[in-house]
Amino acid sequence: MPAIRIIRHTLLDSEEAWRRLTDWERHGAAVPLTRAIIETPPPTHTGTRFTMRTGVGRITFDDPMEVTLWQPPGDGSAGLVRLVKHGRVVRGRAEIELRPSPRGGCEAEWREELRVRGLGRPFDPLVAAAARLFFTRALEALLRP
Repeated sequence: MPAIRIIRHTLLDSEEAWRRLTDWERHGAAVPLTRAIIETPPPTHTGTRFTMRTGVGRITFDDPMEVTLWQPPGDGSAGLVRLVKHGRVVRGRAEIELRPSPRGGCEAEWREELRVRGLGRPFDPLVAAAARLFFTRALEALLRP
């Protein structure tokens, strides 16, 4: 299962960065041709379910996810959200962690482990490269003031 890790520093405080990175509808707006379908009522918590639908017209795929760990940052502590992907096409998990930075602001770390149905291990480097590009752009867009 290909794994990626992306780290970005932001001058946003942890609470604001957390709000942006866990606003699932904002994820849909940050990723081209994608929209979020929230399946559980707010606020987000362990057990929240949502689907990211990507595509054009009838050519789409769904990436259903569930929040399995919800630890917002507070009082100088790190925040961590873990998502499990339950899709027919994409499976795996994602984690977004925020840590206070000694430089001010915070450090955001996005980790993904994913498997794309129908693509075996020989495709892992390609999947990892595409995921790194895709999620780096999303992370940067979500943290942009």
